[in-house]
Amino acid sequence: MQGLVRWPLCLAFLAAVLGASSAQAGKAHEHGVGRMNLVQDGANWAVDLELPLDTLVGFERPPRTPAERQAAQAALARLRDPQALIRLEVPAPLSCTTAAVEVHAPVLEGQAAAPGGHADARVSITLQCPDSVEPQRVELQAFTTFNRLKRLEVQAALKAGQRQFKLTPANRVIHLRRP
Repeated sequence: MQGLVRWPLCLAFLAAVLGASSAQAGKAHEHGVGRMNLVQDGANWAVDLELPLDTLVGFERPPRTPAERQAAQAALARLRDPQALIRLEVPAPLSCTTAAVEVHAPVLEGQAAAPGGHADARVSITLQCPDSVEPQRVELQAFTTFNRLKRLEVQAALKAGQRQFKLTPANRVIHLRRP
């Protein structure tokens, strides 16, 4: 549990060093495009995912109809399920476990949208892998879970160094080891 205390510091470091937030990077809100920060600290991994609500449910305001409320609840359930978003591949029979998941999507829960009309959902996931193994790849399941997601811009602070990736439904894997 002590290793988890460092995660806020790791994420703050990533945001500062890589300019990870969309506001800092000067990137405009773009439908179909998400952003992800990925931090590796030994056997621990932190994932911070930001997705436009339009990409998740097709609207960026509080749900109005029963169908929209149902879509919002379904999206929240998928956002709370790390396996629906990301998978760290380690040699079988081992697996990485979820230590924490935090979802921030107030508009999907019926709160008013921020001024400007755009709204995002943020998901923070903490994963722990066995100490004795290194994940071989990271696969983004979010492309399958949310078919309106067309591109994911990734900032990563990995054991091998800082890297950037642009993932798409056709190219949704980050290879951590060279073949």
